[in-house]
Amino acid sequence: MTNPIPVTREGLERLKAELEELTTVRRPAITAAVAEARSHGDLRENSAYDAARHDQMMNERRIAELEAHLRNVEVVDADALPKDNVVRLGSTVIVDFDGEEETYMVVGAIEAKPAAGRISNESPMGKQLVGKTPGDTVSFITPNGRENSVTIVRVEN
Repeated sequence: MTNPIPVTREGLERLKAELEELTTVRRPAITAAVAEARSHGDLRENSAYDAARHDQMMNERRIAELEAHLRNVEVVDADALPKDNVVRLGSTVIVDFDGEEETYMVVGAIEAKPAAGRISNESPMGKQLVGKTPGDTVSFITPNGRENSVTIVRVEN
């Protein structure tokens, strides 16, 4: 048995939409591209065929990955979180980072997009924030080895 994969309701919808796109739009387009490239003759020196097959392989790999994730997701309903100001999966947390406020939503690893303000509960900062409350300062080491710290200003559950 694999461990459940935490995901927000919005994250689940994004995963389903991506799977739908890959299976109903990309897969047929790639299949057509493979067939078109195959019709050009000798496959040994056909770079269009090689590229189309590579695209097909990558698409099928992502479809299998998404299907595996979707079989094991555990939806975290942010609306059902206790209103106790404790950072947890699904919380939106406002932190003071070097004098500037930044807002993040703590999400599961498969839906993390730091540039979009969605940090993983497994990331260095996410790990330190979970379980903390406003006023707490947490320190963490970034993947590039730099030490940072943030102070929790507000938690929205």
